[in-house]
Amino acid sequence: MNSEEINLPHVVAEVTAAFYRYEQALVSNDIETLDTLFWHDERTVRLGAGENLYGIEQIRAFRAQRPAAGLARTLRNSVITTFGDDFAVCSTEFTRDGTTKIGRQQQSWVRLPQGWRIVAAQVSLMSEG
Repeated sequence: MNSEEINLPHVVAEVTAAFYRYEQALVSNDIETLDTLFWHDERTVRLGAGENLYGIEQIRAFRAQRPAAGLARTLRNSVITTFGDDFAVCSTEFTRDGTTKIGRQQQSWVRLPQGWRIVAAQVSLMSEG
């Protein structure tokens, strides 16, 4: 891949829209949209701050039992990098009111026939500083 294929403006726009659609669904606990945006496959992985989820069924079960309160957060240092027309990595930090911890989130997105989907995700927390 040559550097001209990295961050094609139309692909960055598409992935950015999908990323912020995910963010809105996350903070509003829109489980249907969250499910839509993950690849529906047993090879999908989500490594969370307190759980490791392998396959869409484990991810769905986690979402179904997750508390709906306290989801609001502020994003910072978000970086979206696309490679060609069909792959992207989205990285961001986030903070929440009432804690000094800094959250980190990274997602791998792939354009599938159904549209852009998360195929792998990682979330972690670290102490501020």
